[in-house]
Amino acid sequence: MLRSTLAVFSMLAILTLTFAGPATAQTKPTKQEEKTAKVKEKIRKLGLGERVKLKVKLYDKTKHEGYVKEANDNDFVVIDKVGNPHIIRYSDVDSVGGKNLSTGAKIGIGIGIGVGATIIALLLIIMSLDS
Repeated sequence: MLRSTLAVFSMLAILTLTFAGPATAQTKPTKQEEKTAKVKEKIRKLGLGERVKLKVKLYDKTKHEGYVKEANDNDFVVIDKVGNPHIIRYSDVDSVGGKNLSTGAKIGIGIGIGVGATIIALLLIIMSLDS
């Protein structure tokens, strides 16, 4: 009886150890890493090109205004009004502000203009019929 009980417990222990996944420590990202990820995401959302205006404030209190010419994994390039490139690391950025309309906003504006023009055209037609 003791022998069969030990055998069952041994088999359960072996199965448990066999199918147990490796224990990995998950560290919480630091505030700096979180902020860097948010800055990278904001730059990605704003997009690239001369039509996207951007203001970047760094931790050393310097400010850059212009547009993003290119963006990599670690840094991005801001071209200022004069045309000078500034390579900026995401980790050096304190805040980012930009002006860019999303695709949904552009579609909404287009629909609004179309609806407004249609209403004006219908009003003009109705007024001309009444005369």
